[in-house]
Amino acid sequence: MISVNVSYCSDKYQYTMGKSFFDCGMKDTRAIFNMFYRKAPDTNNWAVVSGVTEVLRMIEGLGEADEAFFEQFLPGEGYADVRKYFAKMRFTGNIYAMREGEIVFPRQPIIIVEAPIIEAQVLETPMLSIMNHQMAIATKASRVTRSTTKPVSEFGSRRAHGPWAAIYGAKAAFIGGCANSSNIISGMDFGFQSTGTMAHSYVTSFGCSIKGEYQAFDTYIKTHRNEVLILLTDTYDTLRCGVKNAIKAFKDNGIDDSYPFGYGIRLDSGDLTYLSCKCRAMLDEAGLKKCKIFATNALDEYIISELERQGCCVDSYGVGDAIATSKHNPCFGNVYKLVQVDDMPVLKRSEDNAKLIDPGFQITYRISQNGKFKADVTCLRGDKLSADIEAGRTITLRDQNNRLKAVVFNEGKYSAKPLQIQVVKNGVNIYEDTPIQQKKQYYLDNLASLDNSEKRLINPHFYKTDISDDLYDLKYRLIDNLVKEIDEMNNSEK
Repeated sequence: MISVNVSYCSDKYQYTMGKSFFDCGMKDTRAIFNMFYRKAPDTNNWAVVSGVTEVLRMIEGLGEADEAFFEQFLPGEGYADVRKYFAKMRFTGNIYAMREGEIVFPRQPIIIVEAPIIEAQVLETPMLSIMNHQMAIATKASRVTRSTTKPVSEFGSRRAHGPWAAIYGAKAAFIGGCANSSNIISGMDFGFQSTGTMAHSYVTSFGCSIKGEYQAFDTYIKTHRNEVLILLTDTYDTLRCGVKNAIKAFKDNGIDDSYPFGYGIRLDSGDLTYLSCKCRAMLDEAGLKKCKIFATNALDEYIISELERQGCCVDSYGVGDAIATSKHNPCFGNVYKLVQVDDMPVLKRSEDNAKLIDPGFQITYRISQNGKFKADVTCLRGDKLSADIEAGRTITLRDQNNRLKAVVFNEGKYSAKPLQIQVVKNGVNIYEDTPIQQKKQYYLDNLASLDNSEKRLINPHFYKTDISDDLYDLKYRLIDNLVKEIDEMNNSEK
């Protein structure tokens, strides 16, 4: 039987490194790790945070496995002492994190872990597993829901990569803007209404005939009164029988525009613009002007945008695998990197400049003016710029890629908020979780604070994100020292 404690859904090397820390006396060395991503998917400039609640729950599960569990993958006498340690090891450090529903830009710390290095190291894999999945879905849901002003339902459980992904993907999709989800467990666990219509198998179960289609509709209405009624009309022929049978079934059962719970039809194939417009005309002619048209069929943000441009008469959309699997970019790129050991900032330089990281214990501020986000800046905690921002003094933000480019925010003319809040203190979860509806509203409020040019699906304007002068200087001082040492090493070999 596989353990369901996701705290140990990890990679073996996290624990073999832990043994080295344990054996050499480094296990209590204070370490700071940042979780961040380098590039947003789908040419976005930003992503949506989701998964923090599950990360905190995962951390609380450390220390619940016995020595026998660890012996299965760390066997032998050489691991005996560290197995005992891991079996009792609970998290004792501090965690700072962005709120779920936050809009986050590349390289900004989403989660900061400050803890004994052995504790912080083993969090890497389960944390990334949770956050990469949920942020992929939340960010894709944001793109899809931004392609229309009409409601979008998440219908992707059957395409998700397993039940766990379906449940938490539906949660992330809701935070990212979806109106609801078809997943019943997600709805129950997170407190939103699950929804759904019917399958073609329901219609054909009454016989492969036009009469059977009408009987299916009539039976559904009779067995679901006082609920939303959505009839699937494309099993045989949408215009020549499906909509006609739906209209007849509605009228025969007294369902009209006075029905208070809502009613409609669903289109799942064909030219959705053409069919929706034709259906709208037929429904209106029958006096069913409030009958909604719901569209599905392998939709994504690009198809929905085109349907809207063409003037379709769809009232709401159901989107499956495009959201549930983040189909165009199924792998989100969060990484977990060590940035400080005790009081010594560290970085990874790498052969690839894109993988260069920002060192040190950081905090990110979001600068706003007149209710709109203007810029983000990541500082070293307590550095000069951080102190000036906290005091509301005039600040200058410099482009980290071109230090000659700068913008000034004058005292009294801006507001600022830190994006990372403390959620765990000395091992104790102090995070005040909120209902999922508040998380979604927080995302929507953040979205409204971006400029419209920054919300474009294609070729968005890039929002200004910078680092403080002190962080910039630290970063390049470390790089210069490394380059000098590498040159000296190679020169000594000549």
